[in-house]
Amino acid sequence: MTFEFKNTFLFISTLLILAGCSSTKNNVSATINDSPQLTNTVSNYGKFKTGAENHDAYLPLLANKRVGIVTNPTGIVANKKHLVDYFLEKQINLQKIYAPEHGFRGIADAGEMIKDGKDSKTNLPIISLYGNNKKPKPEQLAGIDVMVFDIQDVGARFYTYISTLHYVMEACAENNIELLVLDRPNPNGTIIDGPVLEMEHKSFVGMHPIPVLHGMTIGEYAKMINGEKWLANEIQCKLNVIPCQHYKREMFYSLPVKPSPNLPNDQAINLYASLCFFEGTNVSVGRGTEKQFQIYGSPFLTNFNFSFTPISNFGAKEPMHKDVICTGEDLTKIKKVNRLELKWLLKAYSDTSIKAVFFNDFFTKLAGTKKLQEQIANGVSEKEIRQSWETGLLTFKEMRKKYLIYN
Repeated sequence: MTFEFKNTFLFISTLLILAGCSSTKNNVSATINDSPQLTNTVSNYGKFKTGAENHDAYLPLLANKRVGIVTNPTGIVANKKHLVDYFLEKQINLQKIYAPEHGFRGIADAGEMIKDGKDSKTNLPIISLYGNNKKPKPEQLAGIDVMVFDIQDVGARFYTYISTLHYVMEACAENNIELLVLDRPNPNGTIIDGPVLEMEHKSFVGMHPIPVLHGMTIGEYAKMINGEKWLANEIQCKLNVIPCQHYKREMFYSLPVKPSPNLPNDQAINLYASLCFFEGTNVSVGRGTEKQFQIYGSPFLTNFNFSFTPISNFGAKEPMHKDVICTGEDLTKIKKVNRLELKWLLKAYSDTSIKAVFFNDFFTKLAGTKKLQEQIANGVSEKEIRQSWETGLLTFKEMRKKYLIYN
């Protein structure tokens, strides 16, 4: 998001805010239900800085050090300059780039294998941290004194950047390398909801006993991983979180770049956690369209008026139900959800023509428990399903308090 505004716009915006008006961007507006009002205003942007823009806090820590960086297209500073380019301008001794799912340039499909290579712009070596090499090996860390982690998260357990964070922390701890996490806001930072993962269902889309929506920034989450000793053999890494400045959790934060190829806007980011459960079913979430995670549908749904046809496109070369008409629901008029919504999943299961093939094996990994699929198949009400999460959520919220930076 651009943080520079003309004086006239500032004046008009301030009047609107004082008058109790709200503005929208990319179909995201003020919160609903009992959640806190979005309080970020135009005037906040002049003060607000991400951890990556909090230069004075971390540049001295990189001086005369050999530096590695874990990042992707979201690792930007003001005016959308990438942090890698900024480091080189500042003559930081940057040695290697480590890339998560979707790659350093962020163009790979979800789940697509990423290979090691060399960045065409900087000529720096790129080491993939996705596929068969999720954790940096000692030889891949050779010559690194300090590691920087700067990736935008979206606050969902199955969004794999926090899994990459876990493995990077573990590798740094084992190889005595300091880790600097440059913090960024969580666009779903006020939402804590969903079933808590049961550790027998641990996978790369769910590594820790947390709910689907955890309500923490990636810096806070790093502190939790370290503090709860979730790394192998309960080791802890030398962690330094560089905080955002002038940030409040309830602020509305519109991401300046897409966090991944199939989250194109604020609305998709907000709906992602709720719709991602469909990735464990035979229902498409709009991959292969221009409305990813803003629509859902399937050839097996019958009582819906909306339809779409997935095709091969950027971010989805082989989308589910490619070139097949899917019927379902268009959610692009939804303003904002402030919890993990189950109604679309329940509606689709109720309507599907062949319930026996609705779920696939991935659903349990996404849910972090077998119970949710069983509850849906047995016709348990949404209210009862939510009640079954309450104890786990209360325990998590209490644990979470210890690691919060932005109270």
